[in-house]
Amino acid sequence: MLGLIGLGHMGTPMAERLVAAGHRVVGFDASPAGREDAAARGIEVLADAGQVGRAAQVVILMLPNSDIVESVAAQLAAIPAAERAVSIVVDMSSSEPERTRALAARLAEDGIELVDAPVSGGVVGAVGGTLTIMVGGSVSQFDDLAGILDALGSRVVRAGDVGAGHAVKALNNLMSAAHLLVSDEAAIAATRFGVDPEVFLAIVNTSSGRSGSTELKLPRYVVPGTFDSGFSAALLEKDVRIATALGRGLGLDMSLSDAVRERWEQLNAELPAGADHTEIIRPLERRAGVEVRDQSRADSSSAASSGSVPVTPTEQ
Repeated sequence: MLGLIGLGHMGTPMAERLVAAGHRVVGFDASPAGREDAAARGIEVLADAGQVGRAAQVVILMLPNSDIVESVAAQLAAIPAAERAVSIVVDMSSSEPERTRALAARLAEDGIELVDAPVSGGVVGAVGGTLTIMVGGSVSQFDDLAGILDALGSRVVRAGDVGAGHAVKALNNLMSAAHLLVSDEAAIAATRFGVDPEVFLAIVNTSSGRSGSTELKLPRYVVPGTFDSGFSAALLEKDVRIATALGRGLGLDMSLSDAVRERWEQLNAELPAGADHTEIIRPLERRAGVEVRDQSRADSSSAASSGSVPVTPTEQ
């Protein structure tokens, strides 16, 4: 049996995919709304994290940060050995790599293995089973979990030993934030110059400047004005901080990355709490006096520009 703790925008569709693949899944979420939604979708929801650890041999965590991961892990480790079913915890959250290594050592003292397996691909990837999953663990652990992780992602890669998955995830999201910021600035400049945003993106996306931001985020969430990717600006800011701290901890010059972090923090401070990460363009648009939008939707988008689309924290 599998357990999944963290039944949010990512965790619930992941649980659904595991059920569809033939696994029996039990879950828990601290939010009553999360529990209700998961139960309505056919997921067996238990009373607390401890009950999940008593029922499932493998427990997946999809949680907002290392503090919450460590708290839940402590609850699992506190289950008396005679009552405990869980033997492997798979942390698919975006956690801090060094804290993941330390947590693995603590859990090992209680006879529980920890593997990190964060994801990229967002809610769309969670629903479609097309996530990229970066795994930190031994070769044998990677092989043992293949049947589970293959149900969730189309690309499952062993990054290295425990903590390596979280390191790669944080660095990936640092790069993603940098791509998005510079793509937003370029799109605003093009729009201000009089180039239609859709024409600009069509050209860039067959040229050397293309990225995930120009190919997906701007055309799907920014130009239509939906801003509903399902991944918050605050969570991306957290990942950028993890990545820059990791680099500095390794004695590296992270000057450009720190500039991205500082810029993201500055712009995110101007957004309402819970704003989608694709809304990071809004403060830039206000300063430029232009909006990067589909002209057919410009009027409705402009009317909504003073607000924000709140999202429940999830994983990019």
